[in-house]
Amino acid sequence: MLVLTRHVHQSIVIGHDVVVTVLEVRGDQVRLGITAPKDVQVHREEVFAALTAANRQAATSSAGLQVLSELADAPRQGTGGSSSGQGAAPPSPSSGHAANGAASASPAGREGGPASPRD
Repeated sequence: MLVLTRHVHQSIVIGHDVVVTVLEVRGDQVRLGITAPKDVQVHREEVFAALTAANRQAATSSAGLQVLSELADAPRQGTGGSSSGQGAAPPSPSSGHAANGAASASPAGREGGPASPRD
C-alpha cells in the first residue's frame, strides 16, 4: 500500500484521469473529492461490498430464476390469443427495475455528483 501525506486542497493523481483531492479535515474524518471519467465507477468500500453481494445473490438465486421462468412461460397480452386473466404482462426491459428487487447502481455507477456531501 502506498501511503501519502496531503494537506487540504492538495491532490493525488491516479493513472491519467483520476484525481483525488482532500477537501476538508474535521477531527478524524477526511472529506475527499474525486474527479474521474463517467466510465470509472467510484464507490465507498462498504457500498461496493453491498453491491457485489447483491449481484452475487441475484446471479445464484433460485427465486430469481423462478421469476424469469414464469415470465418466459406467461402468455403475452395483445397477441390475439385468449384472455385468461392470469396476471399482468411481464415488465418491459426498459423499465429499469430488477426482477429480484436487488439494488442497482446508477447508470454512471456513481453515488452522487461532485457536490454531494458524504457522511
